[in-house]
Amino acid sequence: MDLLLRYSAVRFPKAHPCRPFDQPPRRRCFTVRLSSRLPFSEQKAKYYKELEAAVDVVERACRLCVDVKKSLLSSDGDGQILEKNDQTPVTVADFGVQALVSLEMGRLFPSIPLVAEEDSASLRVNNLVDPVVDVVTTKATFGDKLTEDDVLRAIDRGGKDAYTFGPSPATYWVLDPIDGTRGFVKGGDALYVVGLALVVEGQIVLGVMGCPNWKEYNSDNSSAGYNEKTPMTSGILMVSHLGCGTWRKRLWNTQSGELSNNWTRCSVDECQLVKDASFCIPESQTWELIPLSALFNAKNQAEKVGDRDILLLSACCGSLCKYLMVASGRASVFIIHVKTGKLIRAWDHAVGVICIHEAGGKVSDWRGSDIDFAEDEVERRLIFPSGGILVTNQSLHKDILGMISSSSSVVY
Repeated sequence: MDLLLRYSAVRFPKAHPCRPFDQPPRRRCFTVRLSSRLPFSEQKAKYYKELEAAVDVVERACRLCVDVKKSLLSSDGDGQILEKNDQTPVTVADFGVQALVSLEMGRLFPSIPLVAEEDSASLRVNNLVDPVVDVVTTKATFGDKLTEDDVLRAIDRGGKDAYTFGPSPATYWVLDPIDGTRGFVKGGDALYVVGLALVVEGQIVLGVMGCPNWKEYNSDNSSAGYNEKTPMTSGILMVSHLGCGTWRKRLWNTQSGELSNNWTRCSVDECQLVKDASFCIPESQTWELIPLSALFNAKNQAEKVGDRDILLLSACCGSLCKYLMVASGRASVFIIHVKTGKLIRAWDHAVGVICIHEAGGKVSDWRGSDIDFAEDEVERRLIFPSGGILVTNQSLHKDILGMISSSSSVVY
């Protein structure tokens, strides 16, 4: 019995310490080539159909992003970037992805609500409805029948005040249409992620992340050895299912442009010492906000890392790409300091959490508690981690928590 029927009553090898971000991890891994869409059988995955649908819609959403980005970088893209109240940018692609995912998942699983970032109010005010309808029409399975009202309703289905959950465990999709919009609008190779997760009765059971600008390597799907000088911007798709692990594949083949179906199992790196770890922090924060700054200086160049230094990887992107980096073994730690009064959105973390856990890692707040996605009882849009969020492997997680708890600089 699939999720729709079950919930029909619901209301709405050790990482090198000095490896730069864009080099492949030197680790033992294995790849599977399957005719099916997923790297594991339907018998092993309780939510196989839901994950299969999520993979399909995220792949199409990534195509939508690539198409819109080309338009934004041309003269036709003028006026397609807005600024929200928190001074963060939002584009036609953000709205288009949210509409597309809402339409497709609403059609397949109409009883499952959507929690997502955007609503249609600013579209209406800025007269951007037509461009959004256009891009969604090209990617939706029934695009030729879509109306303007269909697209606007689909966006608002995931927006604020669209659904009231209450305190009981709930089932819903969590979507970040584009995490890293600042990078998206900059153009070039800046990283951004489309992220979709499913929560069932309070537990995250599956997740999909698509990153169109991710650099892959020939060695990822070959036993011929590593060739670190031939990166290919083929994008990456990462999927995770409870109990089935985290897997990645190229989003599309760089030669033909067709979708790839060669899956590689992901695992967090095996770094055992904090001083050997490579770190990510939000681009809006500095190393001095992290309690470990009392013990280690941060260096951005691997060749300059000394005994009292750590390697700080820089990437202009949102939180989900940094989760992707840790889950794939390209970074050891992602750590965030939660500033007083700062709102932490559920969609910036939900899909990343299951990808890390299924890759053998650990995500918690700075007190070591699991992230509670039900603490916002009404809308499930906010999370409230104590002090900050720590994402890493099991060994480093324990050691870093100890360093945080012993530091007098921690501000909760």
